[in-house]
Amino acid sequence: MSYNLLKGKKGIIFGALNDKSIAWKVAERAHEEGAEFVLTNAPIALRMGTINELAEKCNAQVIAADATSLEDLENLISQTMEIMGGKIDFILHSIGMSPNVRKGYKYDELKYEMYHKTLDISAFSLHKVLSVARRMDAVNDWGSVVALSYVAAQRTFFGYNDMADAKAILESIARSFGYIYGRDKKIRVNTISQSPTPTTAGSGVKGFDKLIDYSERMSPLGNATAEECADYCITLFSDLTRKVTMQNLFHDGGFSSMGMSLRAIQQYEKSFEECPPIPDEE
Repeated sequence: MSYNLLKGKKGIIFGALNDKSIAWKVAERAHEEGAEFVLTNAPIALRMGTINELAEKCNAQVIAADATSLEDLENLISQTMEIMGGKIDFILHSIGMSPNVRKGYKYDELKYEMYHKTLDISAFSLHKVLSVARRMDAVNDWGSVVALSYVAAQRTFFGYNDMADAKAILESIARSFGYIYGRDKKIRVNTISQSPTPTTAGSGVKGFDKLIDYSERMSPLGNATAEECADYCITLFSDLTRKVTMQNLFHDGGFSSMGMSLRAIQQYEKSFEECPPIPDEE
């Protein structure tokens, strides 16, 4: 159902790769709510994914841009403003990738060149997007920027690796820029800490299927889907949330406030029947 929440609003959506992407779902919902936008991703992602199908569906243009490149971002924003006939109203940052995770390196064995790349792609890119947009005065007053995060920014999850560090930095950047952008232009900057979602990138994390199951058992409302995350993003792009900024907003069915749930305890008790007892320490 459409409520015309974004009628007349214009934006940029980073990170749509295929129909499993949260950014893809956000684009579909933004289009339904009356928004116009440009879709963007790194050149290699555009070759690997099916973003052109989304662009056709949403009547959007696709502009290739490496979000770690200031030159690419300047070109992206310049072209977007030309296409839109002026400033934009919202930006979605849905970007994350860890070469260390892809290669299977453990946290205490990180390859530092890859570590730097993880941080640049997954966190510093937000700073670069905001910095370039601010310098080019590309976002209208009372605009909104949303970046996608995960609870591993605050807690340790086996296998999430250096992406946890990236998400922690991402959230800090959102707060710092939220102050500056809010003070000067009334622009909001928030992060959404989403449930584990089976996107192409997320599924690359070791033990991801078990993480989804654990989170589902722990969350009173169950895991939030990509479609539900898209709905939440729309509210943050809309004028209904004009005074929400510098927040990390948990969208996880209550997982982030839980200690232990009944369903998790029941599953844990089953493991006693299936596993041999732990030997006493000498």
